[in-house]
Amino acid sequence: MEKYVRVQKIGEGSFGKAILVKSIEDGRQYVIKEINISSMSSKEREESRREVAVLANMKHPNIVQYRDSFEENGSLYIVMDYCEGGDLFKRINAQKGVLFQEDQILDWFVQICLALKHVHDRKILHRDIKSQNIFLTKDGTIQLGDFGIARVLNSTVELVRTCIGTPYYLSPEICENKPYNNKSDIWALGCVLYEMCTLKHAFEAGNMKNLVLKIISGSFPPVSLHYSYDLRSLLSQLFKRNPRDRPSVNSILEKGFIAKRIEKFLSPQLIAEEFCLKTFSRFGAQPIPAKRPGSGQSLASVVSAPKITKPAAKYGVPLTYKKYGDKKLHEKKPLQKHKQAHQSPVKKVNPGEERRKLFEEPARKRRLELNEKEKKQKDQISLMKAEQMKRQEKERLEKINRAREQGWRNVLSAGGSGEMKEPVSLEEDPEPQMGMTALADTLTSAW
Repeated sequence: MEKYVRVQKIGEGSFGKAILVKSIEDGRQYVIKEINISSMSSKEREESRREVAVLANMKHPNIVQYRDSFEENGSLYIVMDYCEGGDLFKRINAQKGVLFQEDQILDWFVQICLALKHVHDRKILHRDIKSQNIFLTKDGTIQLGDFGIARVLNSTVELVRTCIGTPYYLSPEICENKPYNNKSDIWALGCVLYEMCTLKHAFEAGNMKNLVLKIISGSFPPVSLHYSYDLRSLLSQLFKRNPRDRPSVNSILEKGFIAKRIEKFLSPQLIAEEFCLKTFSRFGAQPIPAKRPGSGQSLASVVSAPKITKPAAKYGVPLTYKKYGDKKLHEKKPLQKHKQAHQSPVKKVNPGEERRKLFEEPARKRRLELNEKEKKQKDQISLMKAEQMKRQEKERLEKINRAREQGWRNVLSAGGSGEMKEPVSLEEDPEPQMGMTALADTLTSAW
């Protein structure tokens, strides 16, 4: 710590402390995460060092940059860039009930997805996505932070002791004691998107038991119709109870209204590197060349590869003829008489047929557009019906919850009422492997 001057403590949670410091060498401000590892075994400490090494390899404009790490006096210190704009949680609270514009929400959401893609593509789970771990730089760029730290602390007594906070971002499968996976990160991503749209948590309750029940049921108040159908539909997909039904982060970024925004935040070269599109042939995978700045190539050609329908292209055979010297293979050559008998007749092109196809094409496109419009209208009607059914289902579930709550009160009358006795701490992290029953029992004893 002799390289840094402490400025102030800016946070404290399950990971330990977050300290704002100033570097003596370059005069810049950084954030140091101070993690107590004194209770770890030598094996666990080595695992922690490996996890920190993973952080060091994360280099992306939408991820808080790792700078250094060291150990002193039984603590692990991780040095990260400082984001002057604060975290997204504080930015949401600063709205005082005034909803964000959809463009602002989508710009932030795309950047969060780009950061999560970088993490997931490397087979790493974030495990702690929440608005307090999403930061804004001085120029308003979104950066995802604190990934991997929950993994570093996973086996420590410190984490087990301090992670009894309200699990606003906990997925149904974790509540049911199932393994954490990349789709659990997607559920938490949906929770953050919902917060940006409503300025509230998707799942809230008067006590912990009812909150867990709400998460498992997947019941949440609908988002304002002020936002587009695309945005509301995406949110419902992120909150699918079955993890397999939730889209991957790559699938999210392929959606048209999301993909068109990527160029605002990544350079053409970085887009090519991150999405790493390849064409597959019998000669192996060939990378698609990156889009050149100023060229007419659109992002769609980089983000989603066109579907190959021609057999030749499918198997890697070029659609243009190779040149041999100055002559092309398709140039006419005199045919030998003995081969003419086996030559297939050449099909003549009918000019009238070509003209007919030329005029029919716009009409076909118009029909497709009308069909698409009708489909969208039907989808909107279906969504409205679904929302109505959700409201009815919500009322039914609330009745069930009240009945269950009454039952819990009777069962736990000797150990406590289960009601909240103090404001819920947002700084504490949920226990990832705690089932619903175990979580309820732990919370009852904690409160």
